[in-house]
Amino acid sequence: MNEKNKDLLIYLLEGILKVKIKEVKYLNLEQNADNVSVKRKHFDLNLKTDIGRIQVEVNASDLGYVRPKNISYLCDIYSHHVLKGQNYREDVKIIQINFSYGLKDAKALRVYYMQDEEEKKYVENFVIYEINMEKYMSFWYTNNVHEIEKNKEIIMLDLGLEELKSLSKKDRMVERYMEEVKRVNEDPDFHVFMSAEEDNQKIENSIREEMIEKGLKEGMEKGLEQGLEQGLEQANRQIVMTMLKEGLDISTISKYTKLEKKIIEKCQKDFEEQQEN
Repeated sequence: MNEKNKDLLIYLLEGILKVKIKEVKYLNLEQNADNVSVKRKHFDLNLKTDIGRIQVEVNASDLGYVRPKNISYLCDIYSHHVLKGQNYREDVKIIQINFSYGLKDAKALRVYYMQDEEEKKYVENFVIYEINMEKYMSFWYTNNVHEIEKNKEIIMLDLGLEELKSLSKKDRMVERYMEEVKRVNEDPDFHVFMSAEEDNQKIENSIREEMIEKGLKEGMEKGLEQGLEQGLEQANRQIVMTMLKEGLDISTISKYTKLEKKIIEKCQKDFEEQQEN
């Protein structure tokens, strides 16, 4: 989101959206200083293209909380677009682009619309592009030359400097991207934004919360017919079993569930017996 890197942004968006971009305007954004450690959750763009105007909401990250968070951003952008206009026309496409990891999906790219079971769209101008970064990177790791050449504007986002050198082959935009990556890596402020330990802890906390929620839901469903007290006991058991499957130890499970260790130890014994059987 730096003015001098607008050509890189256009290169990326043209590759994803398959349009020719004539102009990019940043909307409703606190402009970043020339400091890459100032990270924004999302940004809002207005594109003038060969097929008309497109407003784009761009996000990065797939856990249970990600999609509701992202759709809230997109709905906010959509409602602000309607408020600013004088009518309810659909002449501007509002698009969210998610660069996602951890997707259980064989497709590299999915495009989502608001539509019914017969694929009839409720509105024409509400679109989400979900990019499966791991699928795109599989092209790189398997040396799929055709797919690499076709999708290098996306693949380059996940490469280090040495890998970028082999990708570029004198491609001007890839080399421009290399220059920016080098600048980022040499910026001391960038390294202090968040340590790897802090980042991993946030990820671990998010995953743990999802497992607890999943275990609670499964446990309550199984325990409903046994009465409230028994149902809660069953829910707690399912939470512990879910966390044991993920390899968490007794101390960690006790810390985050607030359950007594003897309850967890009983579940662990049952879990080990299940594994043996």
